[in-house]
Amino acid sequence: MTAACDVIGDVHGHADRLEALLHRLGYTHRAGTWRHPERTAIFVGDLIDRGAHQVRTLRIVRSMIDAGTARATMGNHEFNAIAWATPDADHPGEHLRRRTGPVGEKNRRQHQAFLADVGEDSAEHTYWIEWMKQLPLWIEEPGFRVVHACWSPRHVETLHPYVDPEACLTEGLIDSASRRGSDTYHAIETLLKGEEVALPDGVSFFDKDGHERTEIRTQWWRPELTTYRDACIGLRPDDVPDLEMAGRVAIPEVDRPTFIGHYWLSPREPMAPRSKRVACVDYSAGKGGPLVCYRFDGEGELTAEKFVSA
Repeated sequence: MTAACDVIGDVHGHADRLEALLHRLGYTHRAGTWRHPERTAIFVGDLIDRGAHQVRTLRIVRSMIDAGTARATMGNHEFNAIAWATPDADHPGEHLRRRTGPVGEKNRRQHQAFLADVGEDSAEHTYWIEWMKQLPLWIEEPGFRVVHACWSPRHVETLHPYVDPEACLTEGLIDSASRRGSDTYHAIETLLKGEEVALPDGVSFFDKDGHERTEIRTQWWRPELTTYRDACIGLRPDDVPDLEMAGRVAIPEVDRPTFIGHYWLSPREPMAPRSKRVACVDYSAGKGGPLVCYRFDGEGELTAEKFVSA
C-alpha cells in the first residue's frame, strides 16, 4: 500500500472529534464501522488518555482495523498502558510502570482517564491491553513510513531481534524496554517519544505538566540544527542554552515520506510539513486543539495543502 492513506494524529480519547474528522474525510459508518470507498486511515498512536471517550475511541479504531479500513501504530501512551498493566517479575507486587510513590502518582495522573473508563485491572482493562500489544511500533512501506515520534534507523535495528515480523512487541521486549538504561529502553523511548539530548550540567527546565527535565526533545528531522536552542521543540527559546550540542548522534535524512504525531504542535501554528518528507499530524487535540490528518496519495514531497482538520 503506497497511496490513498489518511494519516490521523493523536486522538487521546476524543471520539467525537475523530468521528467528525472521518466524516469530513468522506468516510461513512456502515456495516459496523467507518469506511471509505478508496482510502485507508492510519492512526499514529496515542489513542488513549486525557479525553472523555477512551473506550469509544478504541472501539472505533479497532472496528476499522478489523474491517481492513484502517491501520495503526503504537504511541507512547499505549506502551505506558501496557507497562502499567504488566507485573514486574523483579519486584513482586509492583508493575513495570510504577503505580506507587511519587512516580506512581505522576503516572496515575497521566493515565487516569483511561483507567476510569475501563476500570483498573478489570476484564475490560485486560482486553484492551492485549489488543494494544498487537499494534506495531512502526509501519514501513516502499513509499512511506509511519512511526509515533521519530524514525531512527539505528534504534529500529536495535529492536529488530526483539519484535515479531509485524514489528509488534514481544513479551521479553515489554520487560526489557521498561527498564531504564537498556538498549531496548533507549530504542523504544526514541521511536515513541522522540530523540532527546542531555542538557549541560546544571541546566534544566519544566515541561508542560510541571515536571523538571534535563534533556531537550529535538527536531530530529532537521539535522542541520546543531545548538540546543535551535534544535529543541516545544520550549521557549529563552529556556534553552544557545550552545553547540554535545553527544548527539545524527539521524540520517529520511528517504521517503514519514508521518509522526506526538509533538503537541500549537493549534495556532499553520499546518505544514516539518520538512519535505516529514509531516507531524499532532496539533494538540488532546488539550483542545484540532484533530489533524494528512491525506497522502503517494507523493514524494509533502505539502501543506494535504492537511485536513476537524
